[in-house]
Amino acid sequence: MRENPTLRKEIDSFDEIEVYKQPIGEHIKVLRRSILHCIITIALAFFIIITFYSDALMQILLEPIKSRGIQFIYLGLAEAMVAQLQVSFIAACIVSSPLIFWEVWSFIRPALYENERKAVLFVTLISLALFITGVCFGYLAVFLSSITFFVYMGENLATPMLSISEYVGFLMGFILPFGIVFEIPIATFVLCRVGLLKVETLVHLRKYIILVIFIVAAFLTPPDILSQILMALPMIGLYEVGIIVAKYARK
Repeated sequence: MRENPTLRKEIDSFDEIEVYKQPIGEHIKVLRRSILHCIITIALAFFIIITFYSDALMQILLEPIKSRGIQFIYLGLAEAMVAQLQVSFIAACIVSSPLIFWEVWSFIRPALYENERKAVLFVTLISLALFITGVCFGYLAVFLSSITFFVYMGENLATPMLSISEYVGFLMGFILPFGIVFEIPIATFVLCRVGLLKVETLVHLRKYIILVIFIVAAFLTPPDILSQILMALPMIGLYEVGIIVAKYARK
């Protein structure tokens, strides 16, 4: 009798998951070990960055302001050090992200079927690429333009005295939302795939969503029209891409 290849594949996937079945205590041990590995990796990366690379990293982040002839100040004794610690910690998390991803993937992989593993891995990699693209776009296209705009608007009114910690906080709070916004296609794909959204609904609500996008851009960006438009236009484009992706998800 000829064997059904589809049935054989499902049985193999089921057997593979059965092999990895363990008591809840074993899962907790594996999770604890994975978390410990992530913490150690971040701590080691943080120590190396703060020891050898923090000054160079700060110079790169401060260069857009210093190149315009503006110097930074710090109002508290520990303010400059705290800013360096914040930047070094974020850099350590970024450098450690491949290992963190691997630990998370190793923990959840045994619980997934083969087709689920491919889907999760694909969506995760695309999400990571979109997030990095959004952060780079927010920094290179919007943040630098906003800095030029602010300096131009205030140069004839007062002498700028920028606090280093406020600048670092402003920078991080400015570019990270762009990374989140660039996840719109992935969020749309997942919601449509699980049946929580329909393509028809996305098309019908398009004009209202565009209005909401401009409102959100006004809250997430500094109070200038240029920054709002530079954030709103990619969001609208990503929404349209999300509609196309949603049609694919439905198929």
